[in-house]
Amino acid sequence: MEAHDREAFRQAVVNTLERRLFYIPSFKIYRGVAGLYDYGPPGCAVKSNVLAFWRQHFVLEENMLEVDCPCVTPEIVLKASGHVDKFTDLMVKDEKTGNCYRADHLLKDFCREKLEREPNLSEEKRAEFRHVLAVLDDLSAEELGAKLKGYGIVSPDTKNPLSDPYPFNLMFQTSIGPSGNLPGYMRPETAQGIFVNFKDLYYYNGSKLPFAAAQIGQAFRNEISPRQGLLRVREFTLAEIEHFVDPDNKAHPKFSEVANLEFLMFPREDQVSGRSASRIPIGEAVAQGIVNNETLGYFIGRVYLFLTYLGIDRDRLRFRQHLANEMAHYAADCWDAEIECSYGWIECVGIADRSAYDLRAHTDKSGVPLVAHEKLPEPIEVEKLVITPVKKELGLAFKGNQRMVVEALEAMGEKEALELKATLESKGEAEFTVCTLDRVVTIKSNMVTISKEKKKEHQKVFTPSVIEPSFGIGRIIYCLYEHSFYTRPSRDGDEQLNVFRFPPLVAPIKCTVFPLVQNTEYEEVAKCIVKSLTAAGISYKIDITGTSIGKRYARTDELGVPFAITVDSTSSVTVRERDSKQQIRISVDEVASVIKEIIDGLGTWADALWKYPTHSS
Repeated sequence: MEAHDREAFRQAVVNTLERRLFYIPSFKIYRGVAGLYDYGPPGCAVKSNVLAFWRQHFVLEENMLEVDCPCVTPEIVLKASGHVDKFTDLMVKDEKTGNCYRADHLLKDFCREKLEREPNLSEEKRAEFRHVLAVLDDLSAEELGAKLKGYGIVSPDTKNPLSDPYPFNLMFQTSIGPSGNLPGYMRPETAQGIFVNFKDLYYYNGSKLPFAAAQIGQAFRNEISPRQGLLRVREFTLAEIEHFVDPDNKAHPKFSEVANLEFLMFPREDQVSGRSASRIPIGEAVAQGIVNNETLGYFIGRVYLFLTYLGIDRDRLRFRQHLANEMAHYAADCWDAEIECSYGWIECVGIADRSAYDLRAHTDKSGVPLVAHEKLPEPIEVEKLVITPVKKELGLAFKGNQRMVVEALEAMGEKEALELKATLESKGEAEFTVCTLDRVVTIKSNMVTISKEKKKEHQKVFTPSVIEPSFGIGRIIYCLYEHSFYTRPSRDGDEQLNVFRFPPLVAPIKCTVFPLVQNTEYEEVAKCIVKSLTAAGISYKIDITGTSIGKRYARTDELGVPFAITVDSTSSVTVRERDSKQQIRISVDEVASVIKEIIDGLGTWADALWKYPTHSS
C-alpha cells in the first residue's frame, strides 16, 4: 500500500471508530490531552472480550497464578529494577517555544520520508539512510545530536532550531503520603509487582517450579510526544506473564503441542543480512538454536495462536528477534510479535528470556532471598558459609525490627559475611546496613555467629530464570480494528458501507434484534428473544426504530455485530450473518441456543447453514 493510500485507509478506520464511540480523545470538551483516550461502549466491550480470552487462553490453560498489585510503586522497588536510572528516552526541545520531541523519532521520520518520497535519491544516500535506521537504537546522545545537526533537522511545527538531545525519565513521579518523604512512581509495567511477591507465590505453589504468575493492569509512561493514536499513549493496559523456571532446565512439557506451528519469523541473522522474514516451524527454530529454549518457543507458539484467534491476519504477523544492540546484557533471548498496520510493523507483544536478573536485583536491594529449592537425587558435600543469627540477643536489641535484621544477616553474600566476621573478632561490634529498615545498625559479636563448615547438601538452592510474555492490549486492539475493517457497496451501489469483520469471540455486541415493521405482536416476540439472549449471556442490541431493514443492517455491520435476528413472524425469525449476508430461518425458541453455540465456538455458521433452511430477502 502506498503512503497516501495507507493514510486514507487509516483515516477511514479512525473516523469510524471515533464516530461509533469505540474510542475518543479524553477530556474532549477541554480540547483533550495528547496520549490519553477514553474507550466508549463498543471499545470497552472489545477490550473486555480480548482480556477474557487472554485469561482463558493463558491463565486457565497454563494454571497460572493471577495477582493484582498497586499502580503506585515506592521508589526503592523501581531503583532496584533499574527504572529510576535507565527508563529514559532522548529528548530535544524547540529552542524558542520549548515544545519537546523524541530525538530518535525525528531522525527516523526524516530518513523514512527521504526513502519513501524521493525516488531520485542516489543509491549511496539510500544505503546511508537505511544504515541510520538500523543503528538508531544504538546511537548515544552525542551521536544522535550530530545526526540531527548534520541533516539540518529542525522543529517539525515551527522550523525553529532544536536543543541537543538529553535523557528524560518516562515515569510519572509522585509522593506517597502527605509528608513527601516517601517518593514513588506510577508503575511503567506490571511485572515488578510479581517479582517482589515471588517468595509468597512460590510457597503458595507448593514450593515447586516451574510456575507462572500473571497480571492485567494499567501502566503509565510519560511519553515525550505521543502520536499514532492508540499505539503510543501515556496510560495503557498491559497483560504480563512471568514464568519462573530452573535456569538449567528450560524444556517445556507441552512444547510438542505447538512444535508444528509455522509462521513468519525474522531471526537477527536475516535482519542483519537484509533478508525478509520467512515461515519457520517453531519446533525447527528451537532445534536449530534460532530460539533459545523450549519454554520461550512454547510461549511464542501460544502467542501466535492467541493473536490469530482474535482475528489478526496471519500474513501480517511476524516474530522478530531482537538484535544484539537491542537486548539487555542479562537477557538470553528476546522476540517481539509485530503486527503490520498502516503505521508499519508495530511491536504488540514482547516475549523475553530475562534470565535471573529481576529476582537477583530485588534480592540484592531488599536483603530477602528470592530463591527456589530443588531436592538432589544424591546428597553432595560442600564447604558452606553458615550464618546463625542469635535471635534472643537480636530481639532484646531491636525488638519489633528483629525479623528484618535477621533476614538481612541471613541474606549476606560470602564476601560481606567474612568482612563482618573479621570486624566482630577484632572490634567486638560492627556497623551493618539493613536495607528494609533503610538504616545502619550496630551488630555485636554475641548477636551472630559466622563460620565455614563442611555440610552435606540435600537440595540445590538457586535463583530462577524468568520468561516474560508482555502484551500491549491497546496496540493489539488497534491492529485488530485495522485488520477487521473493510468497505463494500450498498445495495443500490450509491455509497460505500463500513464493516468490521470481528470474530464472534471479540465482537462488542454478538447480535441485534429487529422487528421487521413497527408492530406490537413482533415487538413482543423481540422482547421474548431478548430475554432468552440475556439468560444465555449473549450481548445484544434491539432496534425498533422502524427505519428500513437495510439501514439497520448497515448500522450494526459498522459495529462489527456478527448476527442480526429479524422478527418477521410470531413463530420463526431470520438470522443474517454479517460478512456473507446469508440468512437462515430458525424457530423463535431455538434462536438463542444456535447463536450461543456459534459464539462459544461449539458450532460454526456453516453448520447452521447446513441444518436450517436458507432465506432470501
